[in-house]
Amino acid sequence: MVRELRVELDEEQYEQLVRAARDRHEDPTVYARRVLDQELDKARFLEGSALFLSAPGVREEFASRFGPQPGASASAVQGW
Repeated sequence: MVRELRVELDEEQYEQLVRAARDRHEDPTVYARRVLDQELDKARFLEGSALFLSAPGVREEFASRFGPQPGASASAVQGW
């Protein structure tokens, strides 16, 4: 089922969206949809990760296998 979502942007935000879409050779509507999809995917991933780590014993098992501290690649995930 498809639902419609309307978003209001001020003039400056809209121009920024159009510039970003133009830089990627995309229609602004397609670009906005893609960015929204990526942000929702990221939110679902982070929520799922938190749920996984909240299961009893999982955090400890994960730390015993991979170490308690974030690795060097963790900074790349933070910028995701």
